[in-house]
Amino acid sequence: MTVLRGRMLEDMQLRGLSEGTQYRYVLAVRQLAEYCGKSPDEISEEELRRFFLYLKNEKRVSAKTFGVTLSGVRFFYQNTLKRAWPTLDLIRPPGEKKLPVVLSRDEVRRVLSYVRRAHHRACLSTIYCCGLRISEGVSLQVSDIDGDRMLLHVRSGKAHRDRYVPLPESALQMLRWYWSTHRNPIWLFPGRPRTGDRGTSTNPVGMMSTQRAFVGALRESGIQKRATVHTLSHSYSTHLLGAGVNLRVIQAYLG
Repeated sequence: MTVLRGRMLEDMQLRGLSEGTQYRYVLAVRQLAEYCGKSPDEISEEELRRFFLYLKNEKRVSAKTFGVTLSGVRFFYQNTLKRAWPTLDLIRPPGEKKLPVVLSRDEVRRVLSYVRRAHHRACLSTIYCCGLRISEGVSLQVSDIDGDRMLLHVRSGKAHRDRYVPLPESALQMLRWYWSTHRNPIWLFPGRPRTGDRGTSTNPVGMMSTQRAFVGALRESGIQKRATVHTLSHSYSTHLLGAGVNLRVIQAYLG
């Protein structure tokens, strides 16, 4: 690890950015360095300007990718290198308004039926039933289930806030059954035991493997929608709205 990268990581940790955001920001700075062919602290403001014109006019990246790249590069120069470049305040992501992909209830059932591994199917089913982000779903702990009140405790969600979401009876029964198959004392969805774990995994199932399981099931289902695990959360909120649940209530559930 270079000194600059280490300093940037420390700065992001002090700011309280999530691991996922830290990874994307570091990747953005690395892409800039590769485009310019030099260390990022040697790049001029004019080279920075040409890089973003390249992303916008030649590579034609999406507004989301452009925005994340801009945020990462801006954080590095303004916070780690302490450079107040006017160009960073001038650049704006291209306007883009797209409706989120939504799966119907039948499509959700169909996709989940093609998920082969039980731990992935249980995790993805919970993500849909409770409107969770993938990072929230994979990191659920046994102690997060409140069966008496039919609630699920979501820890460190968006903006590092905890929240409670309704836990449907069918989901509770499914989780109880699934936990009985592994009886991990901590994780609802444990990953594979590693060397030294003595037969019990000390880590939850991975986000990447869960995402791959969903994509594979979507492909096998034959559904021609560009859905991701996050689509399950969008579908959850859409189905609640269609059932007459107040929008403010749904927003609270989603955090």
